[in-house]
Amino acid sequence: MRILFTIHPNKTLFEYLVPLAWALRTAGHEVRVASQPAFADVITQAGLTAQPIGKDHDPWDVPDPDQPSAGRAGLPRPYDVAADPGAADWEHLRDGYADAIDTWHKLETFSSVPDLVTFARFWRPDLIVWEATTYAGAIAAKACGAAHARFIFGLDLFGVTREHFLRLKGDRPEDPLAEWLGKYATKYGLKYSEDLATGQFTIDQFPASLRLSADLQYVPARFTPYEGPALVAKWLWGSPERARVALVRPIEGYPVAPRELAESLAELDAEIVVSTAQEWGPVPDNVRVVADAPLHALIPTCSAVVHHADFGSTALAAAYGVPQVTLPWHFDQPIYAGRLAAQGAGLSIAPEDAGAAAVAGAVRRALTDPSLRDGAARLRAEMQALPTANQVVGRLEELTVKHRVPSVG
Repeated sequence: MRILFTIHPNKTLFEYLVPLAWALRTAGHEVRVASQPAFADVITQAGLTAQPIGKDHDPWDVPDPDQPSAGRAGLPRPYDVAADPGAADWEHLRDGYADAIDTWHKLETFSSVPDLVTFARFWRPDLIVWEATTYAGAIAAKACGAAHARFIFGLDLFGVTREHFLRLKGDRPEDPLAEWLGKYATKYGLKYSEDLATGQFTIDQFPASLRLSADLQYVPARFTPYEGPALVAKWLWGSPERARVALVRPIEGYPVAPRELAESLAELDAEIVVSTAQEWGPVPDNVRVVADAPLHALIPTCSAVVHHADFGSTALAAAYGVPQVTLPWHFDQPIYAGRLAAQGAGLSIAPEDAGAAAVAGAVRRALTDPSLRDGAARLRAEMQALPTANQVVGRLEELTVKHRVPSVG
């Protein structure tokens, strides 16, 4: 089969799908990854074939991770209803979709659709796998008759929000998402259908206890860590002499400055490893600041990990059974953190409570509370029970045969 992945030029999200692309390639399928031209080097560095499409553009400003987060708490409309379904109402969802399309989805999609459709009609993929907001992938699939699947990273905020919207919509004609995607469909001789918004099926890498799902078809797959080219330094070869704590520095920052966190954690009887690409200058003797330690090599050596509760950090620490202390703030992080804490695998500190002393206290508990270690071990076992990327290939082959329409395009 021919399988086309498509994704916005986001290195972190791309790395989440690389193991599945490898699995399909080593199973004998032809695989290409479509994204903006400037992203081609990231794709080829992962050993995959890049297909440049559209024009290079970046609609997002990258925040300063040394500064405490501000003005970016929680989920934007309409996706905030996934965290608080009781707050869902028709006007909130309708207006939220309109705003998200104008300020987010259009900016990421408009330049890639023509090239992606043209390439798909030429190359004739059997399956297109698209990141959950890369709607160009669904349009191209319908235009060429390919089966198509969303690839989500943890919580299905988009599917759950869409489910709430359709429930409340009733007979109302307004549907900003359908109207927007429908214009593309009409351009290519198609009609809007809900799979343009949520795929024919969805590949999900989270275990059931952490999952947030809609009434859709999901294909579970085990999270496999991949962080691009990596070197493991000698200090990571053996077990640490005392408890090791990783502080993962997020691009969007913490509610409290990372250096302040590190200095507070340094008061513990532990080795503190700060993962950051920034120069920090002098630090306490038991603090190690590193730019090149791959997390999949660092975290297994740790007794606790402090992070911002994004998908990658949560899944990686869970995969190795390490207790987690989370400082959620941005987008879906509060939901991840709450579900993790509910499973007894970690502790969550709300932004208004996330002072350096409070974080140090939570880490102290993570290092000494056996119930948190037990919860982390249970979560690891649940993740290990999911099928690997290689084991998922056969299911994807079956669904591709079921959904593709070879005569289209």
